Amino acid sequence: MQGWFTGACAGLLLSIIATAVAAKDVDGALEHPMFERYPGQVLAWQHIENYQPYKVAVGPVSGYRTISEWIETQGRVTRTFYKYEGDDRTYSEVYKNYLDALQAEGFDILGQGNSADRKGVAVGSRQWMEVTFAENPATKPGAVGTMFSGTSSSGGAGAIVATKERAAGTAYVVIYVEQHSRNYIGTLIDIVEVESAETGLVVVDADAMGSDIDEYGRVVLDGIVFDFDKATLKAESKAALDAIAGYLKANSEKQFYVVGHTDSKGTFAYNSKLSSDRARAVADALKQGYDIAPDRLQPHGVGPLVPVFSNGSDSGRDKNRRVELVERE
Repeated sequence: MQGWFTGACAGLLLSIIATAVAAKDVDGALEHPMFERYPGQVLAWQHIENYQPYKVAVGPVSGYRTISEWIETQGRVTRTFYKYEGDDRTYSEVYKNYLDALQAEGFDILGQGNSADRKGVAVGSRQWMEVTFAENPATKPGAVGTMFSGTSSSGGAGAIVATKERAAGTAYVVIYVEQHSRNYIGTLIDIVEVESAETGLVVVDADAMGSDIDEYGRVVLDGIVFDFDKATLKAESKAALDAIAGYLKANSEKQFYVVGHTDSKGTFAYNSKLSSDRARAVADALKQGYDIAPDRLQPHGVGPLVPVFSNGSDSGRDKNRRVELVERE
């Protein structure tokens, strides 16, 4: 499986050909915008929290129901469970395809293991899974229960823990695969999109900008801060502007749209004007303060039309209020 990851929305995972199983998917569940499933899988369960803690296990079992090496993080957590029913695939095939795809897309593999030994303590063993599931329980009932419970006929299991640094923030991916029975393979994919901008200290850097633009054609400009309900750039935006200007000067052949976005609070007309004014403020700051050629940056505002998260929560609205650099020909 190649090209597993796609560049849809904020970003991560998978570009394989989707199989004709959508009609069998559980009602109300949607593929994560950053990936598509392994061919033949059915999306059987999903739970999304806009903001919650998650413990990423990166070490083996070190004692009774204990793992000593964790990364404690928090953010938007999307948990998606897939089932594959049939006797023409094994869990090890599914596991290897996901691992190959993560590595091909430049993810850092923090831990991996693939073993049928139920007594093992390594990453990916059933004992390891039991501990990680206890720390990150499934709070919504459904088909994922088979992954958490196991059966007497269960076969092997495997897991992959990976991360990728992106301009929009850190993403963690934890993939659990198990041969639940001879003809039933379960796969749980947990994606944690870290709310790094919450501190107000995260600034986009040139390397991350280049990576996201090359992969997705766009990048969120973290570290750009405005006065409340205004298009006036705050002084703390300077570090981000320095980094953006550095990238633009190092890539002088590229041209961009500067695109302003808002949340959905307020009228459409108000938000449209605010987003346009903010995009123009960023473009003007780069042109006037850093000698970026005026014709390289075209400011536009789209108001609340392109949210990246639900506007039903404070954290979602915060993410939707943003300025992006979008590559143009």
